[in-house]
Amino acid sequence: MRKRTTRTIIFLATLLIFFGGIGAACYAWLGRQSSSSSSGGVTIAAPSSVEDWGVSLYLDFRRSELNTPAGSDPAAIVFTVEPGESVGQIASRLQSEGLVRDAQLFRLYLRYAKLDSGVEAGQFTLKKTMTIPEIAQALQSGKRDELTLTIPEGRRLEEVAILVEQQTPISATTFLSLARNAGQWVSQYPFLAELPPDASLEGYLFPDTYRLPKDVTASDVIARMLANLDHRITPVMRDELASQKRTLFEAVTLASIVEREAVVEKERPLIAGVYMNRLVSGMALDADPTVQYGIASAKKQAPWWPQLTQEDYRAAKSPYNTYLNPGLPPGPIANPGLSSLQAAIEPAKTPYYFFRAACSRDGTHLFSKTLEEHAAKACP
Repeated sequence: MRKRTTRTIIFLATLLIFFGGIGAACYAWLGRQSSSSSSGGVTIAAPSSVEDWGVSLYLDFRRSELNTPAGSDPAAIVFTVEPGESVGQIASRLQSEGLVRDAQLFRLYLRYAKLDSGVEAGQFTLKKTMTIPEIAQALQSGKRDELTLTIPEGRRLEEVAILVEQQTPISATTFLSLARNAGQWVSQYPFLAELPPDASLEGYLFPDTYRLPKDVTASDVIARMLANLDHRITPVMRDELASQKRTLFEAVTLASIVEREAVVEKERPLIAGVYMNRLVSGMALDADPTVQYGIASAKKQAPWWPQLTQEDYRAAKSPYNTYLNPGLPPGPIANPGLSSLQAAIEPAKTPYYFFRAACSRDGTHLFSKTLEEHAAKACP
């Protein structure tokens, strides 16, 4: 009898200690909640279930980590959520890209805040200086009314500005005023440092479809485009350029010409190879799109890609006239897509030095090794 009484007392004491501990933790948690509202930072909402009590205590214990960004780099990072991607997969990629330090902590916060169901497929602009709650909120933009901005490949700066004006509340004038001064973006995007003084962002506004909030600004759009380009140029591509002792600026310039010349996808590396052969041999590039760019730039008005006459090749005294000036033009003439950039970085090794549009007018070209072969392939 005495032993049974002793066991009962021990059991009751254990329960008292256990529930007392929970009570003390809850009291401390409630105290921190009231203080957090005045001290700033993330607020953990009141739990609605026993399971939520445990998660809320855990999140509160790691409150400082929730409020501490994963990094100090303020550069925008384009983060793409693919259709059908789970919250766990999204959290893991956020950690691998240095946007959060702890994928599991991010998942718990998202679930507890009931934000996990609001993450939809799309492109989002994030920064390493954002906290977990800020990133969680940024990924909810799919719930809000959005704009879709589509920029096709091969458009020059003025054409991009017009497309922005047509698809967003941003005026072309406002967009151009920011895009014509590359220098102000160098601190955020160091790869722009190799651009010449007074250069614009021509060539660096990556063509793509962007999902934007309705209150988007011109600065936001440009930041997304630059971050997108920086993401698309992989370390392997950068290493390839370094091995060739070429700069990204040179590759973007060549890619912009390839973008305007090529119609058929498979010909892009071949056309880039022809131009590289000319550059290496000291020949003039003789690229029609550069002449068009120079003429339109001088007039500062559309048509931005005017029809050329034989006289234009001699009369257009622009530095962009690659019939009169050897080497690459002073800079890009349009904003190239990824396939043209890849072709410019890894051009085909080819014996050809000339190409012309095929007489079938299907977008393909005829390639030749010599000027005589080239002339013989002229359309009747």
